[in-house]
Amino acid sequence: MVPDDEGGGLMRADLLFDPVDGLDEALAAVDAFDAALVGGLLRPQPGQAAGVVELADAVAGTPLAARVAEAADKTVAGAAGEDHFVALAAARAALLGSVHDALTARVTEAVGRPVAEEAAPGGAGGADHAANLLAAARSWLSDLARAGWQGIDHELVGGAAPVVSAMLPDPALRRQAMLLDGFAAELAASCPGATLERIPVRRWADLWSRALLLTLPGATGTPVAETATGRLLPLGIDVQEHATAVQAQVHSVFEPADGGAPRLVRAAASAPKPDTVVGAGLWQLLRPHLSLLTAVGEGRAMDLDAMPVTAEGDLIWDDAHARMGEPADSLATARVALPTAAAAATAPLDRHPARIAVPVLLEGYEAEQDDDGVAFRIAGHRLPVDTDRIPAAGPLTAEAVAASGACIALLRWDAGEFHAQPLAVERTVRKKAVAVHAGAWAGGTTDKAGVRAEKAATGAVDALRERAGRLLRN
Repeated sequence: MVPDDEGGGLMRADLLFDPVDGLDEALAAVDAFDAALVGGLLRPQPGQAAGVVELADAVAGTPLAARVAEAADKTVAGAAGEDHFVALAAARAALLGSVHDALTARVTEAVGRPVAEEAAPGGAGGADHAANLLAAARSWLSDLARAGWQGIDHELVGGAAPVVSAMLPDPALRRQAMLLDGFAAELAASCPGATLERIPVRRWADLWSRALLLTLPGATGTPVAETATGRLLPLGIDVQEHATAVQAQVHSVFEPADGGAPRLVRAAASAPKPDTVVGAGLWQLLRPHLSLLTAVGEGRAMDLDAMPVTAEGDLIWDDAHARMGEPADSLATARVALPTAAAAATAPLDRHPARIAVPVLLEGYEAEQDDDGVAFRIAGHRLPVDTDRIPAAGPLTAEAVAASGACIALLRWDAGEFHAQPLAVERTVRKKAVAVHAGAWAGGTTDKAGVRAEKAATGAVDALRERAGRLLRN
């Protein structure tokens, strides 16, 4: 991504900074409904009722119009049932999906990259015997909507526990169970709601609406999967860490062996963790699940043979279908292969602006650092750099980003503007170009700081594995 008058991967950098028609209005309708959820929908006050009506008005010209209008009327009257809450959640998801699509179209136009065609949805997920569990989940989520975030207490939030416990043994319901479990844990940590000084309004509304829609029959259909045979060229690793879990997602370009067009794909590994394992120690938990991490750390490609991959571009990783390949520099990959790599279409329920993460190569910018953080000056515009997303599990730092001249990043959208999340940068050290990768320690390292961090985490990781082994033996 460089200014269009200097050539390179980005054809129209200015498009990232131009307003998108209708975006503010769609988000305003979502915000109005989210505000109504704060106080609850059992007996909505005039301000809350207006927020529900505004959501219904925003989808008046869509196939959802009649059902959402009915749901809004029932909610305003304090007589809404589960079906009405589902309709409101669907309207909210549709609006955020339209925002996602508009922003993604803008990015696609800016980078000039092809987009793969959407595949037909998979078959319905879940078995008939699980219908009662999904209904129980909807009932709990409906009770949450009636109480509102200010009305939550431990008794209400605790109602999710038996539902989650019954869902977890069923692999077809594990996705819903994990979402409900995490959502309930957040709410429990915030009880009682009446005493909260600050409420994560958008986040809880996102979790509520997504959880509700995932309880519908067929919502978690089996992904349509094909197989991938060819060369995988890693671009970088996005690490997402929480107190009790960590995930590493590797963004790559896949070049089919049959000479087909290259495409963007992802491979991810996740693992539970104790809160004492931080920094480079995270890789010890993740390496056993994804050999690709070693390839990234060593700067190598991987050769895939019939590796399963979904229509959304997610590799269903199996080491039996992969072997280590030749050296492959990620910045070279970004310069040569990335501009022509097609992006996979996004599944309908995944269309949310927070999920936008488009790999791009940034060059020809001026890096600047001030009290507002690091930013890249591109085509006369300021592109903020989200250095808070740089993991502590690698050598990449905000200072390295500020001193860089090229950057592989994920283009994200938050708080009304695009941001760049660095995965790797190129900087000049003693007149020589040096690359610094966020995932450089993924496969192990001789770096002194990385070695110290891994050594400090070894005891905690060994203890975790020993406890897990004892539980399995018992």
